[in-house]
Amino acid sequence: MRDGFLKYQFYFVLLFSGFLVKTVHGQGSMEAKMIFPEQQEAVEPYYDFDYIPDFTFDEINERIKKMETDMPFELNETIFAFIDYFTVRNRAYTKMVMARKDIYFPLFDEVLGHHDMPEDIKFLAIIESGLNPKARSRVGAMGLWQFMPATGKEYQLNYNAYVDDRMDPEMSTEAAIRFLKALYKRFNDWELALAAYNCGPGNVNKAIRRSGGKKDFWQIYRYLPRETRGYIPQFQAIMYVLRHPEYHNLILEEPTYPMAYEKVNIGTGYRLEDFAKHTAICLEDLEQLNPSILNQEIPDFKKTMALKVPKFKLDYISENQGWIKDSLQSNTERLLAAQSSIVPDKKEVSKPLHHLTYRVQRGDVLGKIAHKYGVSVSELKNWNNLYSNTIKVGQVLHVHQEKAPFEKNIASNQSPGSGIKQVGNNKTYTVQPGDSLWLISRKLDGVSIEELKKLNNLNNNQIKPGQTLIIG
Repeated sequence: MRDGFLKYQFYFVLLFSGFLVKTVHGQGSMEAKMIFPEQQEAVEPYYDFDYIPDFTFDEINERIKKMETDMPFELNETIFAFIDYFTVRNRAYTKMVMARKDIYFPLFDEVLGHHDMPEDIKFLAIIESGLNPKARSRVGAMGLWQFMPATGKEYQLNYNAYVDDRMDPEMSTEAAIRFLKALYKRFNDWELALAAYNCGPGNVNKAIRRSGGKKDFWQIYRYLPRETRGYIPQFQAIMYVLRHPEYHNLILEEPTYPMAYEKVNIGTGYRLEDFAKHTAICLEDLEQLNPSILNQEIPDFKKTMALKVPKFKLDYISENQGWIKDSLQSNTERLLAAQSSIVPDKKEVSKPLHHLTYRVQRGDVLGKIAHKYGVSVSELKNWNNLYSNTIKVGQVLHVHQEKAPFEKNIASNQSPGSGIKQVGNNKTYTVQPGDSLWLISRKLDGVSIEELKKLNNLNNNQIKPGQTLIIG
């Protein structure tokens, strides 16, 4: 018995001395063969990312009570159900937002700190958009913080056919925090302020009145819209989950890292694809850093527009800014020349789009407006982010045509020289609706776009209907 114990003790010492012991069982005996470290096969560590730990209501409740937060809440069955959803039933979604949070949370923390707001408000963007800056709801809300067009414009988030500020992470975050700050000032309660962010302050006030004047979310809960009833519990659930992912085995297999960037002002009126070629920057990186730019094009009607570029490329762009600008301008001029050229014996000639705005009048419908400008209703809806045919009097619609209005007038036997006058020694032209410098230069033989800009001291190509231009 003693010998047997010593034999096993010998094997135990060998194992923990860095050797692998292989035992061979025979009749009434056991033989050990030592395999030295250089003979060992590498054993890959194994981690089960799919393992889902069990948990109880009381365990979750104890963790929530210990959470240090400026937005405390009490666990109930509704919140617990959403915790179960994020940690058990839809772990893929939770891991997705965990992978994105390091990209956007530092920005959120900076803006929240600047406004002296609770840091945990940042979790609201997860419920709003899943931290997707290009997220679009079925009713037309856009961006990380899901701004509707009207509310966005109220907070200086404008959009057109080229740029949608609601998808700009920095601008939309600043706007969202200011909006939430105003809502908190109004209700003096964070749960009610967040509820108002979701369904509007009017619906929250209505719920307060219907509850008999109560001003607690759970006391007005049943009087709120259905979506808002789940909105606050989801926010509170995700706030817990992302503070305690390790308890639920929510571990990222491949962590993501934010892309460091800097802003450069390289001018306007060029395509991201051309900029990427001249700077050797990946086009996908530019699109990721600049989600608010639509159709990969920097418009020329905006005075200044900073472009976000990978930080490691900043020195190269700064040192070569001159020729990069010249190259981009040359590309644009070649594009315009190609668009304006006449190709004989071909039925289809590429023509540029002409952009104008239309303010809805009383009695207007989308079909009538579409017919007026020779476009389809579906195009009008796409250009203006409309999800139905409903429009309001005074609403501004963006329209893009292959022909400008004055070209149609020419086709209708109107004089192509209308709007041209002789004033003293100068010949002038009055800008018509839908005009652009390119169209005017085509209309006026021998006058280029650059000459028009020099004659009228224009720094860009932006002109307005009714504006008088010197043309000679």
